[in-house]
Amino acid sequence: MPKTWFITGASSGLGLEMTQQLLDQGHKVVATIRRPEALTQLKRVFGERLDVVPLDLVKPESISSAVEGAFERHDRIDVIVSNAGYGLFGAAEELTIEEIDRQIATNLVGSIRLIRAVLPLLRRQGGGQIVQVSSEGGQIAYPGFSLYHATKWGIEGFIEAAAQEVKPFGIDFMIAEPGPTGTNFGANLVFATPMDAYDTTPAGAVRRAIAEGSFEIKGDAARTVAASIAAAESETPPLRLALGSTAYSSISHALSARLDALEAQREVAYSADRQDL
Repeated sequence: MPKTWFITGASSGLGLEMTQQLLDQGHKVVATIRRPEALTQLKRVFGERLDVVPLDLVKPESISSAVEGAFERHDRIDVIVSNAGYGLFGAAEELTIEEIDRQIATNLVGSIRLIRAVLPLLRRQGGGQIVQVSSEGGQIAYPGFSLYHATKWGIEGFIEAAAQEVKPFGIDFMIAEPGPTGTNFGANLVFATPMDAYDTTPAGAVRRAIAEGSFEIKGDAARTVAASIAAAESETPPLRLALGSTAYSSISHALSARLDALEAQREVAYSADRQDL
């Protein structure tokens, strides 16, 4: 049955691929982008089934205008896909305050504002689904991506709580966690000015791997999107969905290591309880 999907960051990468696949499947898409002309060709092909809307995540008024307008024009919006964002590379010490603020404003605060804007409208229509595009970087961390990880771990924590709050209203969440995927993420990656001190550190090694093209990318964008859509439309969508063998392997390893470390700390953990409990 055709649905109406609302997708942020639809002009490139996974957002564009998802827009294309959903339209090909007969769905309607509200595609939000910063430059409306970026989807001119798709608009010619799909006409009224593609509603192109300008939206800038760092501007609260832009979010509210795009969301409210979309819900007014469409009888129902079934799925909200919070996909817009970008990567920032640099050791924590290398980053400027402006780079830090922009990364957090876009990836974390912008995503939170979008979700908060759609919740009352989803409640009013009796439910719906929110898909947050995170990454394996919402569960694990690479050196050099500290601020990017801060935003992804942050939005996943926000959703862990919000999902419990709105479950009674028929609103479900799914967090998509792709590993390194063949999109234009790397081309849009913002690099902090490097410091010589970090040349021989793990952050320096990752920087060179990215520059030389040796940073391994196994994920396929089309397959990643197809798996995300299928999971979102399944009878019981998971709260978290690892996408790609790299994401599955790295997240599994990280969770196992944390569990082992936690078990080793059991005595210390229990010693912190009040003795009269």
